[in-house]
Amino acid sequence: MLDFNHRATCADQINAIIDAGIESERGAAPARTYLGGSRLGAPCERALQFEFTGAPKDEGSHFKGQTLRIFEIGHALEDLAIRWLRAAGIDLYTRKGNRPDGDQFGFSVAGGRIRGHVDGIVASVPSALGLAVPALWECKTMNAKNWRETVAKGVVMAKPIYAAQIALYQAYMEAQVPGISQNPALFTAINKDTAELHHELVPFDAALAQRMSDRGVRILQATDAGELLPRIATSRDFHECRMCAWADRCWRLPA
Repeated sequence: MLDFNHRATCADQINAIIDAGIESERGAAPARTYLGGSRLGAPCERALQFEFTGAPKDEGSHFKGQTLRIFEIGHALEDLAIRWLRAAGIDLYTRKGNRPDGDQFGFSVAGGRIRGHVDGIVASVPSALGLAVPALWECKTMNAKNWRETVAKGVVMAKPIYAAQIALYQAYMEAQVPGISQNPALFTAINKDTAELHHELVPFDAALAQRMSDRGVRILQATDAGELLPRIATSRDFHECRMCAWADRCWRLPA
């Protein structure tokens, strides 16, 4: 009898062990013990509280190998963007001393329970650009759809979580890099599908930075008091809830 069932190809077998290795590596990484500044702009404070406390994610919601590969490709593209900007004459510092083995620039507040690491700091640019320095540099990679939306609307409207990160980083890095909160940040978005680049200047939004800082404190205080913060929605059908890694846990608990 002929067997018409799918048989694993060489590619299937190799990809399976690659993904298993990546997933194992991710699982062995130490759990984050702080609130990440890049995450404070996420919509739901309860989800951030679950994330901060290391609450187990719902079954099947962990990142699979392919998704982790996408993340790693994003990091590699960021490294390319750094090289491209430097080649264009932009003096970009990504690590202290600008050495590959130097510590990444970042901040730590609230006893180390809120932290962030910046992609880079622009120290100087070609005079023709007219960019005020020092300036925060943040880089994101996106698929074509999200990239086009960001180009059309600007990062503040298209990607509020990135705007919140930028504002918070400008505020907290001021003590280390005087003037960085006075000058617009340089935001770079890379289209992963086409290699197109988008750059825009993002003025410091002090009110947004304050709201994000207050949010971080609120999450810490509620967690310390054993209190559960409110959900973002009243129905599990809400789009943010449908994508949440803690949806099952959340909706079993009180509102």
